[in-house]
Amino acid sequence: MSQKHRKTPQQLRSARWFAPDDLRSFGHRSRMMQLGYSEGEFRDRPIIGILNTWSELNSCHSHFPERVKDVKRGVLQAGGFPVEMPALSVDESFNKPTSMLYRNMLAMETEEQIRAHPLDGVVLMGGCDKTTPGLVMGAISAGVPLLFLPAGPMLRGNYAGKILGSGSDAWKYWDERRAGNITDEDWLGLQGGIARSAGTCMTMGTASTMTAITDAMGLSLTGASSIPASDSGHQRMGADCGRRIVEMVWEDMTPEQIITPAAVQNAAKVAMATGCSTNAVVHLIAMARRAGVDLTLDHLDALGRVTPLIANVRPSGKDYLMEDFYYAGGLRALMKQMQEMLDLSCLTVTGRTLGDEIATAEVYNDDVIRPLANPVYHEGSLALLRGNLCPDGAVIKPAACDPKFHVHEGPALVFDSYPEMKAAVDDETLDVTPDHVMVLRNAGPQGGPGFPEWGMLPIPKALIKQGHRDMLRISDARMSGTSYGACVLHVAPESFVGGPLALLQTGDIVRLDLPNRRLDMLVDEEEIARRRAAWTPPEPRFERGWGYMFSRHVTQADKGCDFDYLERDFGRTAGEPDIF
Repeated sequence: MSQKHRKTPQQLRSARWFAPDDLRSFGHRSRMMQLGYSEGEFRDRPIIGILNTWSELNSCHSHFPERVKDVKRGVLQAGGFPVEMPALSVDESFNKPTSMLYRNMLAMETEEQIRAHPLDGVVLMGGCDKTTPGLVMGAISAGVPLLFLPAGPMLRGNYAGKILGSGSDAWKYWDERRAGNITDEDWLGLQGGIARSAGTCMTMGTASTMTAITDAMGLSLTGASSIPASDSGHQRMGADCGRRIVEMVWEDMTPEQIITPAAVQNAAKVAMATGCSTNAVVHLIAMARRAGVDLTLDHLDALGRVTPLIANVRPSGKDYLMEDFYYAGGLRALMKQMQEMLDLSCLTVTGRTLGDEIATAEVYNDDVIRPLANPVYHEGSLALLRGNLCPDGAVIKPAACDPKFHVHEGPALVFDSYPEMKAAVDDETLDVTPDHVMVLRNAGPQGGPGFPEWGMLPIPKALIKQGHRDMLRISDARMSGTSYGACVLHVAPESFVGGPLALLQTGDIVRLDLPNRRLDMLVDEEEIARRRAAWTPPEPRFERGWGYMFSRHVTQADKGCDFDYLERDFGRTAGEPDIF
């Protein structure tokens, strides 16, 4: 950007706090000096907030205390002033009942942290599932220049010569243990070998899905999402983020210049091509709506029908993990492979177009990153369903399940709670066949509460013992992006608020017709109406606090599960804070 278009120090947002010759600014400057800084260190320089979602219980972000030093180094080199700001660490491993209950809390905190402090631009440090959308949603609403730093995937798991993938192999070997095929010694060995370094899940789970989406949307340094957390390139990328965000502030490059309808469409296509997590649907819709881009399930399904899956990475792929994806060229190479499907004119945080950023990208292993002519699966990662069980939609991951379930009809086996379901599936005398359709309800945004990842329902032990490893399962819950199988998820409206899933009964015939995107209970309309008239709503989950606020304002899965009053069209975004 030419010098005449650059901001002056007087135009910096932080100048409102530090520049005026009045008592309030005197107080601000004196408090900075109390922190040990000379006035020349921070005045007339871009103040860069580094929002860090590290905690001692977030293993995915355990390297962030070191990485923040790299970001600060870059900010200082570019003439900015870095300020580390703690942000809510919503980790998928330990937050119960689900970190999704707190994604919107992180988004609100991010927006208000930025608005209330003298920050000219922000580096958002996240990666574990909900931190990426939470940080980005809040920063979009705040409107200052933002740059997302992805945590990066961990190294491949390994035990006894076997390569292990997060989540995917945990489910696989747990079934084998339930079948009596895994010893205690091997189980402990798998437990210690599956997560060997800092970083997020190394499958194409929700973490890598969301960092890839943010990258493809133009909010990260292009390709940054692919770098493993423990690679020295990740350190260099951190410093690059610090340097670049300072320039973005001078250039006044705000999110609205980057997050256009075309950029969102690019992100959706890239997600489909990577074999993305089903969680991509709810988060991408929420992010887009914060930016004023109307994205719906139907838009995503249309894109999925024409975007082949070309990343051969578990769980939708069969042979490789994120480390292999990086060595094969990473996200830049994947976008190069599918460049004819992307809008290459979209601007990225680098100040260059997406086309410029991927122009020199190469694929180094075309079995990991396939050409469009030789995909892993002929359509994208996700398919969106409708029918009398899910009038507002549901989602399935076709490539990650046995094709024999793409068209399936069978009797429902319905459970109202996870404990009820868990007791049944562990009962070896359960009357169940491979044709049954397992159903878990009351697990949606309000019913869960918080929309937990319970949707990959365990196969009943009776079937495990017979050698079965998949069956059709339906839920209004989510599932981990590391999961797999014939699982229909995000059924909307959820059963807890009276969606049709609440009316299904054990023994009713359920039909999935994936080619025609249908999911129906084969029950006549008069009977459905009779059941609806007899249905009574369950007791509210919360009577106070955050849960009370969540349950009264969270939207359904098809709308992104944001709070209704945080969406862009609810009202004007608050202006700058008063300083008196």
